[in-house]
Amino acid sequence: MSGRSQEQGLNDLTLLGNQNTQYSTEYAPEVLESVDNLHTNRDYFVKFNCPEFTSLCPITGQPDFATMYISFIPDKKLVESKSLKLYLFSFRNHGDFHEDCVNIIMNDLIKLLDPRYIEVWGKFTPRGGISIDPWCNYGRPGTKYEEIASYRLMNHDMNPETITNR
Repeated sequence: MSGRSQEQGLNDLTLLGNQNTQYSTEYAPEVLESVDNLHTNRDYFVKFNCPEFTSLCPITGQPDFATMYISFIPDKKLVESKSLKLYLFSFRNHGDFHEDCVNIIMNDLIKLLDPRYIEVWGKFTPRGGISIDPWCNYGRPGTKYEEIASYRLMNHDMNPETITNR
């Protein structure tokens, strides 16, 4: 397991390797699990891309599809990837606007991980001829990460990425 032993924060995991995994289609933040970050001595980004994110429009009930990008600088904890997959899947029948989805995801990950820095970007496919791509971020208050968050917010779309999901 690439140098990570059972004593290093893996004993509490309930989802990884579990063959009886339940796939909730209702919003389920309780499925999120974390593991210890073994590299707290340095800043580094962890990035997750979820090209099959779905939720529901809270007004019409129509499905919304997006690629969800999650990037963070961890402190003491990392999100366990299977739990993140199940968590994102739990939005399947969840009705919220695009802007709410990205902020809910960010808030839940802040609560779980207390990261140094995090950003969440939802690139939603068009409906009615328009796409909505909300982006939010957070840097730990009173630290350089708060300054990074402010800078990235002001400059996050200066060099937009190529849109490949539409």
